[in-house]
Amino acid sequence: MNINDLVQGYTSGRVAEADMAAWLEEVYRHGLSFTETLEMTQAMVDSGKTVDLTDLGPYTADKHSTGGVGDKTTLIVAPLAAACGLKFAKMSGRRLGHTGGTLDKLESIPGFKISLSPNRFAAQVERVGAAIVGQTAKLAPADKKIYDLRDRTGTIASIPLIASSVMSKKIAAGAKNIVLDIKTGRGAFMKQFDDARELAETCVNIGKAFDRNIAALITGMDRPLGRAVGTALETAEAIDVLRGGGPSDTKELSLELTASLIRLSGLAKTERQALSLAESRVADGEALTIFNRMIEAQGAEPGITEPGAIPLPDESASVKAAKAGMITAMDTEEIGWALKDVAGAIFEKKTGDRVVAGEVLFRTYGDPGETAADRVAKAITIGPGPVSPTPLIIAYL
Repeated sequence: MNINDLVQGYTSGRVAEADMAAWLEEVYRHGLSFTETLEMTQAMVDSGKTVDLTDLGPYTADKHSTGGVGDKTTLIVAPLAAACGLKFAKMSGRRLGHTGGTLDKLESIPGFKISLSPNRFAAQVERVGAAIVGQTAKLAPADKKIYDLRDRTGTIASIPLIASSVMSKKIAAGAKNIVLDIKTGRGAFMKQFDDARELAETCVNIGKAFDRNIAALITGMDRPLGRAVGTALETAEAIDVLRGGGPSDTKELSLELTASLIRLSGLAKTERQALSLAESRVADGEALTIFNRMIEAQGAEPGITEPGAIPLPDESASVKAAKAGMITAMDTEEIGWALKDVAGAIFEKKTGDRVVAGEVLFRTYGDPGETAADRVAKAITIGPGPVSPTPLIIAYL
C-alpha cells in the first residue's frame, strides 16, 4: 500500500488504527525520504478541500510559527503585510501544549469571530487585505486525525511528520507566499538548533515543490518573546507594536517576518527595501488602520483598539528578585506551562538583564495564585553573569 492509499484509507476508516499506528512508529524510528515526505504532504492536502486564492493575484501571503511563549507576531504581521500591499490569508490554531494560540488571543477582543465561510474569508482578504480565521474541518482533515494518533502513540517528534503536517495546511490554505518562523531553544518544540534547521529546510523544500515562494527564519525561544504572556495581555502588546511602541524584540521579529513576505512576493527587490517599507507602514499608522478594519469585519466594535478599550485582567502580584545579579537563564517551557491556565504575566526583566535585590522581575495578572507565580519565579535563574542570550534571529533560509 502506498502512502496516499494509507492516508486516504485511514482518514475514511478503511485502514485500521492499529495499522496506521504501526506505520507512524516505523516512520518515527527510521524517518522518510524527501520524496516520501512530499507524498505524505500531497496525500493530506488531497484528503479534503483547498482554498482557491488565485483570483486575488500573486500577492497572497501566509505565515506559520512552530509555537513560542509570548509569540503574538501573527497579530502584527497580518495587518502590516496587508498595509504593504499583500493579501494576508491565514487559518490559525489554538493553544498547543505550553504555547499560546493566535485564535485564543484574538478572541480576547470582544465580539471577534473566528469562523468565516471560505467565500467570506476570501472576500474579506480581497476587501480588507487580511483575515485570520480558525481552520475548517474540511481543510486537510487527514492531518488532524493523524496528529491525534501521533499524540497517542508518542510519535509527535518526527521531522518528516511535522513538516508534512505544517505544509499540508499551508498548501491547502492557498497562499502563494509563505514565511515560516521555526523556533528553537528551551521554550520551543525543536530544542536543538540542528533539528530546527532540518525541519526548516524540509518545509521550505516542500513549499518549493508545490510552487510556493517560501522562506524560513530560525528564531530563539530561550526566553519569552516580548514582555506579555497571556491571551489578552499579548493582544494588547501586539496593538502597542502596531502603534509604534512595544518591546523591541516583538517589533523586530514582526518586521523581519513581514519583510520576508514582501521580498518573496516581489513587492521589494531587497531585504533592506522590504524592511523599510514595513517600518514606514507602522510609522504612518496604516498597519493599525488595517488591523482595526480586519477585526471590525470579524465582529469587533469600532474603537476597541483605543488604549484601555480591550478588557485586561487586574494585576494580582509583583514578584521581586531575591538577590542582585544577572538573569542567566529562563526555563521558558516551564514558564509557559505555569501560566497555561491563568490570565498571564508581564516580565520586567529577561535573560541578560541585570537586577538588584528587591527589583520587580515580573507581574502576574488575574488570579494565578501562589503556585503559578512560584513556578515562574523558580524558572528564572539569577547568577553573577555575564551571559550572552541566544540571538532573536539565528538563521535565515
